[in-house]
Amino acid sequence: MNFLAPIGRTFLNFLASTGHLAYFTSRSVSHCFRRPLYFGAILRQMVDIGYYSLPVVGLTALFTGMVLALQSHSGFSRFDAESAIPTVVVLSITRELGPVMAGLMVAGRIGAAIAAELGTMRVTEQIDALTTLSTNPYKYLIVPRLLAGTLTLPLLVLVADIVGVFGGFLVCVYRLKFNAANFISQSWQYLEWRDVSSGLWKAAAFGFIVALMGCYNGFNSKGGAQGVGAATTNAVVSASIMILITNYLLTGILFAGK
Repeated sequence: MNFLAPIGRTFLNFLASTGHLAYFTSRSVSHCFRRPLYFGAILRQMVDIGYYSLPVVGLTALFTGMVLALQSHSGFSRFDAESAIPTVVVLSITRELGPVMAGLMVAGRIGAAIAAELGTMRVTEQIDALTTLSTNPYKYLIVPRLLAGTLTLPLLVLVADIVGVFGGFLVCVYRLKFNAANFISQSWQYLEWRDVSSGLWKAAAFGFIVALMGCYNGFNSKGGAQGVGAATTNAVVSASIMILITNYLLTGILFAGK
C-alpha cells in the first residue's frame, strides 16, 4: 500500500493549502471594510494596475478582435452567413474574450509584480518590521491591492471591449469590404447591456483573483530568492487557472437559461 502514500500526501497538502488560502482571503476581505483605509496606497495601486496595463491590454484586445473577424469570415463564408460577423465579434469580445484576455494579461503583469514585491519584503523581513511599527500589513499591503484590482480591471475591460470591436471593424471594413454603417448598425442591434455588464462583473472577479493570488503567494513566500521566484510563478499560474474556472462558473450563472 506504500504507493498510495504520495497520493494521500498530495491530497492532504492540497486541503491544507486550500484552508490557508480561505483563511487568508477571509481575513483580507474583512479588513477591506474596516478603518483605516490608506487611500493614497489604493490610488497608487490603481494607477499601477490600470494605467500602466493599458498598452498591453489594448494591443491584446485590438489583435484579438482583428483575428476574430478574419476567422469568423473564414467559417461563415462556407454557409453564406457573412452578415453575422459583426454580431459574433461584438458579443464574443464583450462577453468572453475581453474579460478573459485582459484578466490573463494583467495576471502575467501585475500578479507577478505583486508576488515579487511582497515576497521580497517577506524574505527581507520588511513585513515583520511593519508589524513591529504597529502597522497592520494586511491594511497597508493587501487591502490596497485587492481594492485596486477589483475596481480597476472593469475599466480596463471596458477599454478592451471598445478597442477589440474597433479591431474587428477595421478588418471587416478595410479587409473584407463590409459597409461601415451596416457593421455599426448590426452591432448595436444585437448588443444588449447584459452582454457588457456580464463582462464587467467577470472583470471585477478576475481583478480580485489576480490581486489575491499575487498577495497570497508573495505574503507567504519563504526561502530567499528561490522562494520569491517560486511565489511569482505560482501567482501567475494559479491566477490564470482560477480565471478560467471562474469564467466558466460565472458564464453558467449569468447566462443560465439563455
